Amino acid sequence: MKPIEIKTLFQTVKELIEDSRSQVVRNVNTIMIYTNFSIGKMIVEEEQNGSIRANYAETIVKDLSKSLSKEYGKGYSQRNLDYFKQFYLLYHDRIAQTLSAQFGETDQHLGQRTLLIVFADQFKVSWSLYIQLMKIQNLEERHFYEIEAIECNWSYREFQRQYHSALYERLSISRDKKGLRKINEKGRINEDAINVLKSPVVLEFLDLKEDNRYSENDLETAIINKLEHFMMELGKGFLFEGRQRRISLDGDHYWVDLVFYNRLLKCFVLIDLKIGKLTHQDIGQMQMYVNFYDRRIKHNDEKPTLGIILCKADNKSVVEFTLPLDNEQIFSKEYKLYLPSKEELKKQLE
Repeated sequence: MKPIEIKTLFQTVKELIEDSRSQVVRNVNTIMIYTNFSIGKMIVEEEQNGSIRANYAETIVKDLSKSLSKEYGKGYSQRNLDYFKQFYLLYHDRIAQTLSAQFGETDQHLGQRTLLIVFADQFKVSWSLYIQLMKIQNLEERHFYEIEAIECNWSYREFQRQYHSALYERLSISRDKKGLRKINEKGRINEDAINVLKSPVVLEFLDLKEDNRYSENDLETAIINKLEHFMMELGKGFLFEGRQRRISLDGDHYWVDLVFYNRLLKCFVLIDLKIGKLTHQDIGQMQMYVNFYDRRIKHNDEKPTLGIILCKADNKSVVEFTLPLDNEQIFSKEYKLYLPSKEELKKQLE
């Protein structure tokens, strides 16, 4: 075989292996979730049946944990069995409604294979993430994080970061109740431009300290060194196009700090970094960048360019009176170099 043919064959086989491995992982996770859900169901039903014998109901989890641990080892502690119970209680309506919609209320004898297909369709993140989701008391917030974890394919670590950086609250700050309800139900796939952005943007992964002196070049370099983290913080669909992109006008040169393309919004996204408070000069400069990309760079089938000024301190009054009332292209966003507390962001919401 020719080298190019071998390379093509290798790529095809590689894709098959990777797809098969991912299918195995998904199947194992589905079986685990189905098993845990079913155990939780059995415990709840047994407790309900034994409710007239209070002492018996109180010791079911403890006694079952002892027996299962003796037989199967780790994984069946009282704490885990309590998670199984909670999982069933929180999600049994989802399964009941799905089964009723697909198979009718009269069919009570579905095979395990059919049930596993239903569970694979309804529960698409790992069991470890569902444990974290169950700790979120607010139903809408819990549903939001589940959708985001699915759409963004979050790892456990990324889920933890997004939750502890109060993603739900940060997105809520820039939305009305109708807009927030929309992302609770469908995620952020087809949002307006401004709603892709969080407020504030949290850059704690850059390891720059609030009390240390750093330049805009230091900030830019730190972002480039942690580009994957930065793009995940920006949101879905961002592709990196370049840094310090030059714009030349009548012999004068200007540089856009960071240029991205968003494949979901179908437009260029220009980012200028400011380590101080936003000024009207910053907005005017970004307006020039956006106009240049709209008139010289973007294609006719692409949407208008977005400009984001990422600044240490926003200035809403300057933004309001510098930009037109119908502005949909230029936005200012504060960044923070530390994870804000949920309490801090909830105060802004109030």
